[in-house]
Amino acid sequence: MNFVALKMLIGDRAKYLGIIMGLTFASLLITQQAAIFCGLMGRTYGFVADTHQPDIWVMDNKVQFIDDIKPLQDTQLLRVRGIEGVEWALPLYKGLIKARLDNGNFQTCNVIGLDDATLMGGPPKMVPDRTGRVGVLNDLRLAESVIVDKVGADDKLARKFYDEQGKEVPAKKTPLKIGDILELNDHRAVVVGLCETTRTFQSQPVVYTTYNRATRFAPQERKLLSFIIVKAKPGQNIQTLCNRIEERSNGLMARTSEQFEWMTVYYFMKYTGIPINFGIAVALGFVVGTAIAGQTFYNFTLDNLRHFGALKAMGTPNSTLFRMVLLQASLTGVLGYGIGVGAAALFGWSAGKSELAFKLPPLLLVGTGVAVTLICVFASMLSLWKLIRLEPAIVFKG
Repeated sequence: MNFVALKMLIGDRAKYLGIIMGLTFASLLITQQAAIFCGLMGRTYGFVADTHQPDIWVMDNKVQFIDDIKPLQDTQLLRVRGIEGVEWALPLYKGLIKARLDNGNFQTCNVIGLDDATLMGGPPKMVPDRTGRVGVLNDLRLAESVIVDKVGADDKLARKFYDEQGKEVPAKKTPLKIGDILELNDHRAVVVGLCETTRTFQSQPVVYTTYNRATRFAPQERKLLSFIIVKAKPGQNIQTLCNRIEERSNGLMARTSEQFEWMTVYYFMKYTGIPINFGIAVALGFVVGTAIAGQTFYNFTLDNLRHFGALKAMGTPNSTLFRMVLLQASLTGVLGYGIGVGAAALFGWSAGKSELAFKLPPLLLVGTGVAVTLICVFASMLSLWKLIRLEPAIVFKG
């Protein structure tokens, strides 16, 4: 009977392809929009993910997400260092500082200040500049030195050229290279290396330097310590140490890297319209896929009622007919899911080096599979309901 079911399905090619196209569109739209959403959320905490050395982030207890900087007093660093279970605690500066470009325009940069002695929390990977030279993290100990992320050096901080009418000539844009000079808040800075980092949510260039130099670059404030990054001693329970830091410090909050990431994601989920916008797109894909696949599959069943009636008249039980319909739905579901997810993955791969945020975790593929399964179940139920009420005598009607 399985062979008969497949022959019935493939025999009507128009409806067969229509069902597959509906499921393909649904899985493509669901996967693509959900992957872009995951990519955007990943960018919100990208800096925490790039800074993999610390176990714990210590901050003001009013901080809501990674860019909600509420500076601490320098004495808080000494207090955290003295807590039992802490292997090391280091200062970290994170702030927005304007860089002056050659054409007189300004570009806001994410400036990261690392501990001068250890340079802990530095960029995850150094990459070559356009001349092939590769800097090293220790070059930050040179005077006036900074490390710039590759995307920012190639785009927003690149040297720009203009024609006689004052319009930018993109073809003549020259990326920053090692040895070039930047001006950060009226301070001279020398590029000593390029790095690869996770793009920020606002797609701003990222500039690494030492903590003392970053606080000189920054506008003068009474407090400039953004975060305290902490490494736990071997064998020390991380959550227990977080609780101990909060108990013994005045007004500080301690979070593991994973907790800090989720805290940032929760803020953007709660206070921005991003989840609603992408949720509507995902729901639209589900509804459209259900409508197309359900209607087409139902029409396919109606067109084949005589065949099902003939099988029923020959003594075929309802359970066998149900298995035939489920086999047809399963085949179209697997094909539609595979083509749709493959197209979404190809789309993400082709946009990998663009500004588009795209992240395709395995759990998302499972979620899309569940959505396509629900669509197939709905489409099958419409057909099964018709088969339950089918009279075998229909085959004898003229």
